[in-house]
Amino acid sequence: MGQAGRGLRIAARASGVVGALLLVGPVVLFGFFYTTAQVTGSSMEPTYPVGERVVIERTGPGEIRRGEVVLYRAPDRYEGGAVLGRVIGTGGDRVAQLRDEPVTVNGTPLTEPYVKDRDPSGTALAYDVAVPEGRLFILGDFRGNARDSRYFLDDRSGTVSDTSVLGRASSGRGALAGLGLTMLIGALLTVTALVSALAARSARQRERRWVMPPPPLLADRP
Repeated sequence: MGQAGRGLRIAARASGVVGALLLVGPVVLFGFFYTTAQVTGSSMEPTYPVGERVVIERTGPGEIRRGEVVLYRAPDRYEGGAVLGRVIGTGGDRVAQLRDEPVTVNGTPLTEPYVKDRDPSGTALAYDVAVPEGRLFILGDFRGNARDSRYFLDDRSGTVSDTSVLGRASSGRGALAGLGLTMLIGALLTVTALVSALAARSARQRERRWVMPPPPLLADRP
């Protein structure tokens, strides 16, 4: 095979391997570390409106921090469905709120620019709870339309176990876009590999067509 054909064959193999990795690898990694959930209720507006698909980073117990939005499932609430909510207090915190007042955590008022209509209350309920270890106090961002920890105060102060958390909402909403871009690059490299392979095959055929066999040797006459 000529130099050009050999180079095309090497390029085809390299592009094919890299392209396959970029096509399959991100999907496998994304499935292992992330999942997605579609918002079906308004309790987390305006942060997550109805219909939005949220990228969820898988997490384990003890990894959740105050202020993060999590996807969780409380078996005895919400008919067992998974819901989004914002973690306001973790184990050992004291969370309290009076009507029309900001939420306080350990006596410090929270600044919550994410709540709907800038209303951190949204309800006449008042509470003052101590969050048990290994549990979370969770509120919705639309306080006037969220059935959250405030409505289950007689059940461990409305908290949920940190083991009920399925994952946290990814802060980088470009995760899906990045996945798509990586897969697009992989697809382009795969096409490049196919084109290079076809070009290498064509080059081999041209070489065989133009390389003529040597003439037969003639025997010496007596």
